[in-house]
Amino acid sequence: MSAVAATARPASRARRGYALAALAAALWALNASIARSLLDDGLPALRLTQLRSTGAFLVLAAVLAATRRDLLRVRREDVPALAFVGVAGLALVQGAYFIAIDRLQIGAALTIEYLAPLVLLVWLHAGSLDGLGVAAAFASTLTYAIYMVGSERAGRRHQPVTTLVWAFGFATLFWAIVLPPWSFPFDRIESATHALLAIAVVTVGTLLPFTCIVAALRLIPAPRAAAIATLEPALAALFAWLLHGEVLAAPQVAGGAVVLAAVIWVQARGPDLAAEAAPPGRRPLAGGPAPH
Repeated sequence: MSAVAATARPASRARRGYALAALAAALWALNASIARSLLDDGLPALRLTQLRSTGAFLVLAAVLAATRRDLLRVRREDVPALAFVGVAGLALVQGAYFIAIDRLQIGAALTIEYLAPLVLLVWLHAGSLDGLGVAAAFASTLTYAIYMVGSERAGRRHQPVTTLVWAFGFATLFWAIVLPPWSFPFDRIESATHALLAIAVVTVGTLLPFTCIVAALRLIPAPRAAAIATLEPALAALFAWLLHGEVLAAPQVAGGAVVLAAVIWVQARGPDLAAEAAPPGRRPLAGGPAPH
């Protein structure tokens, strides 16, 4: 293989990883506006989280059971790590995320989650932000980091759909214990419009972007995928303006431009996969081969 070809292959992998991470950010951004419609019509944030996790798990499990049962199998020693990603990553990040956008404007909630212009945001809105919403956005930051690092480690051994089906399975189990399914407020999604919005949250806002980001983590390190994913608050604020009439202030527009510039800068610098990869845990889920 020529030196040019050897150099082009990692570059091509990185471009695909960046594209997948950017697509995930766009779909998550759209999901915020879809979910906001259900939240505004009375569906509780944690019940929407339960619906999202359970729906995604059932769809993934059914598809894999019918087409690729081998992708449902994992080693017994990998189960605790997958459970941790499912509960501390997926279940809690989604719960905190929906509480935040339920109590704050979408752009403000996701800005705090990604911590980019946090100081500016607090300075501009001191005293006007909902306390629980801000706390939920901070909690979403921590659990999102857990999810990203855990998914990168899992991606070294398992296919993206394998990681997702197990993680969503444990997230579903967690919410079934915390919020019994038989008390779910189905009356909040009984209309055709609400049912379609719920389906969109599960598919467009969950299955597609999570598949994209886990696939991206097989191609680029978690810090770079997370940097690309910071497109989400800028895009979410744009979607919220278009779909819900939430006003875009000048600092939000400026912040979006800064995020876009940062994403372009990250993409322009070739990743050092060995230096930037998440370190393995004490009992690493990543004990298998490196991403390929």
